[in-house]
Amino acid sequence: MLNTKLFDHTILKADATREAVAKICEEAKEYGFMSVCVNSYYTAFVAEKLKDSDVKVCTVVGFPLGQMSTKAKAAETELAVKDGADEIDMVINVGALKDKEYDVVCNDIKEVKKACGQALLKVIIETCLLTDEEKVKACELAKEAGADYVKTSTGFSTGGADAHDVELMRKTVGDSMGVKASGGIRDKETAEKMVKAGASRLGTSATVAICK
Repeated sequence: MLNTKLFDHTILKADATREAVAKICEEAKEYGFMSVCVNSYYTAFVAEKLKDSDVKVCTVVGFPLGQMSTKAKAAETELAVKDGADEIDMVINVGALKDKEYDVVCNDIKEVKKACGQALLKVIIETCLLTDEEKVKACELAKEAGADYVKTSTGFSTGGADAHDVELMRKTVGDSMGVKASGGIRDKETAEKMVKAGASRLGTSATVAICK
């Protein structure tokens, strides 16, 4: 049986309505999920819906492409935290990583981490766009920058979570950081595979179906 606290119950689509987000919040409270993950527009709304529960508010930043300026990401983070975000899932600058501009990538994460205050920071590396060598480097930079988690995917690119990637990420960051698998996790078998590979958190919109 999968622990429901493994799950970030996620709704990030462009057509997500207030009614749909409210439903996700109710489900998260009913099942005891770890967080509800939303775009920043809904942060304050979700914080209000979850205020009498232990379910965290998770907001994505620089989503889904990651190529916003560092200042923009930091500002988005500050606003999200002010609106009630307990956790921030940011997207790295994948292009800068591929250009080997490691200082840029590391500073990007550091500035968002600084803007987080007490909020937990997960760093989305978008594994489907990276070589294994780049995945390792991205994880090393996230660790160096003081992030709390590394995360596989946005779910909006060319691929999602893969057990090989999760295993590689866990091996790279060790036990000092969390690893979140997200993107394409739609059944219990896949969820269990990710946990076995080393994931300590799972992001999915199919959370209720998996837990049933």
